[in-house]
Amino acid sequence: MTIRAVVFDFGGVLFDWSPHHLYRQLIPDDARRQWFLDTICTQAWNTQQDAGRTLAEATRSLVAEHPEHASLIEAYYGRWPEMLRGQLDEGVALLEDLNQSQMPLFGLTNWSRETFPYAWDNYPFLQRFRDIVVSGQERQIKPDAEIYHTTLQRIRAHLPEVAPQELVFIDDHAPNIVAAKALGWHAIQHRSAAETRQQLQTLGLTV
Repeated sequence: MTIRAVVFDFGGVLFDWSPHHLYRQLIPDDARRQWFLDTICTQAWNTQQDAGRTLAEATRSLVAEHPEHASLIEAYYGRWPEMLRGQLDEGVALLEDLNQSQMPLFGLTNWSRETFPYAWDNYPFLQRFRDIVVSGQERQIKPDAEIYHTTLQRIRAHLPEVAPQELVFIDDHAPNIVAAKALGWHAIQHRSAAETRQQLQTLGLTV
């Protein structure tokens, strides 16, 4: 089947986001910083906000559990823009080349509904997407099948009757790739823009 649309994940593909970008300033010691991010402000905790929990509730509940780390916990969302170092230029170049070739583009990202507007306001390349499914807005999250079904329906608003086999999904996180493939999508685990570009060409895309 011909590929009719490309769906992009954002973090690790188009954006350089990491809590370490902020916490290197707050916790200079590498081992102590890693302990804090593995034990207190964990990825699992952050994922709950990506799934729809408010930043205020997340911060309040974690401070209640670990009051001795209150200032560091409050910095996580209080200084969140400092975690978003910027765009990944090679990934964005790939996006721009696909856009230039008239390929319909869509986004599917695990992202808090409260922090996503910062990216939208500061990174004009996001306007290349016909639609973006943000997990925090939907209260659904990758790799659960539900958010892929939601994305497919949103894509069909632009491309009626598009089949899963006519989509290719680019994501850097292996479980998200496995989930997409299980639903019949083509999927590319993003390790580098050059490798992803080559795999897109193998699927017949001009990029």
